[in-house]
Amino acid sequence: MSAPAPSPLAIVDAEPLPRQEEVLTEAALAFVAELHRRFTPRRDELLARRAERRADIARTCTLDFLPETAAIRADDSWKVAPSPDALNDRRVEITGPTDRKMTINALNSGAKVWLADFEDASAPTWENVVLGQLNLIDAYTRTIDFTDPKSGKSYALKANEELATVVMRPRGWHLNERHLVDADGIPVPGALVDFGLYFFHNAKRLLGLGKGPYFYLPKTESHLEARLWNEVFVFAQDYVGIPQGTVRATVLIETITAAYEMEEILYELRDHASGLNAGRWDYLFSIVKNFRDGGAKFVLPDRNAVTMTAPFMRAYTELLVLTCHKRGAHAIGGMAAFIPSRRDAEVNKVAFEKVRADKDREANDGFDGSWVAHPDLVPIAMESFDKVLGDKPNQKDRLREDVDVKAADLIAIDSLDAKPTYAGLVNAVQVGIRYIEAWLRGLGAVAIFNLMEDAATAEISRSQIWQWINAGVVLDNGEKVTADLARKVAAEELANIKAEIGEEAFAAGNWQQAHDLLLTVSLDEDYADFLTLPAYEQLKG
Repeated sequence: MSAPAPSPLAIVDAEPLPRQEEVLTEAALAFVAELHRRFTPRRDELLARRAERRADIARTCTLDFLPETAAIRADDSWKVAPSPDALNDRRVEITGPTDRKMTINALNSGAKVWLADFEDASAPTWENVVLGQLNLIDAYTRTIDFTDPKSGKSYALKANEELATVVMRPRGWHLNERHLVDADGIPVPGALVDFGLYFFHNAKRLLGLGKGPYFYLPKTESHLEARLWNEVFVFAQDYVGIPQGTVRATVLIETITAAYEMEEILYELRDHASGLNAGRWDYLFSIVKNFRDGGAKFVLPDRNAVTMTAPFMRAYTELLVLTCHKRGAHAIGGMAAFIPSRRDAEVNKVAFEKVRADKDREANDGFDGSWVAHPDLVPIAMESFDKVLGDKPNQKDRLREDVDVKAADLIAIDSLDAKPTYAGLVNAVQVGIRYIEAWLRGLGAVAIFNLMEDAATAEISRSQIWQWINAGVVLDNGEKVTADLARKVAAEELANIKAEIGEEAFAAGNWQQAHDLLLTVSLDEDYADFLTLPAYEQLKG
């Protein structure tokens, strides 16, 4: 690799960070600049295509498998690349942001994989973006440690062979990085910043550790977006001089449009594909977003009433397992978001049984692994998959040829008996305000009511409020959901929070700002594509 030309990128409106020069090197920024030059124009075209497709759904209120790619689905000869050893056994994966303490705890957790998250579990402050990269570099060079300033407890890595394999998640295609701009002042897509810095610094280092640069790809809406990622991978591997096929990507099927293109997504990434994942909250958010004009037929009940056993969710997960195993890829299940209570053993007992039942179902359905949000859940999920897998690393040989999912099954929302309730509206407002307030303080993974919530949670919360208002939903108590009712519930929640935490803590937080932002994205006639876009404009740092 020849010496790169000086980077045309500029860092703007960002306070200097300790050791940032180790991440933002001239060579690394030159690589990110080249990614930006080559791939941002196509990214922009694909974002415009999303809007066109949404307009089609608004007009037709339906989706189907693509006729133009029928030959790819019908061709049984192709498979994704064989799994590397480090990603062959994925029976339990832990998720979380890349702050220093989480980095050590996740790597030490006993999980097979850590989803190191620069996306929904991380608010994209410049500090989180840059120092998160630094923490991963330090982890791979074993120069990372952490002492909690409050407790005085120290954290250090276990032996290399005991550490989880890292699968890093960059931001979605729709988010830009405002602190890194080109010569024309155009910001670089956050996805290319996160991918580029991580890949440039760690790809060769990971190969030396017997692993590789592995990625989770979020918010994908079509196989054309997967094709763009594949082009990024091909270019990146040549640029740093590592063999083609070294990169492995697992795609989150967390949009309703992607659910109709699972095989095509694997096909586009087949030399670099590792698997697909069933991402629950974003998937529900995507259904609401795309079918928000569809009337009562598409109204979702309270988010906690939409379990993975709902018929349309069963169709989604069973199709995912069938698709992955047909093509030799891993099928990874959804999140167990429960956070154990240190004070309430009974709460833990009930929650642990729910987690166990959920993971048993996934393992028995043919999934090769699943997600948890807390280290205490790793043994529970491990036990569920150990019972089914035994000594096998996965169950990709279980082809699920008994599954037959029709296009209509994926959007049969009205197959669910549950209805929206007043308690569900209150919960959506509570969780929305509390999550957004923390996000505005730079926290992306937040424990709320014993659940680990991330940006997808806030998205489904505000989407349901919006949907219920616009569909004229009548709740179980006889009240019709209106903008005024949402404002009333939000005002009550704000008063409750002030009483709960006290005047001083309330004044020190972003509570009014979070309340106002939730109502803006819940009540505006023009539905914001992503809550994080207006929220990013208010994020400091």
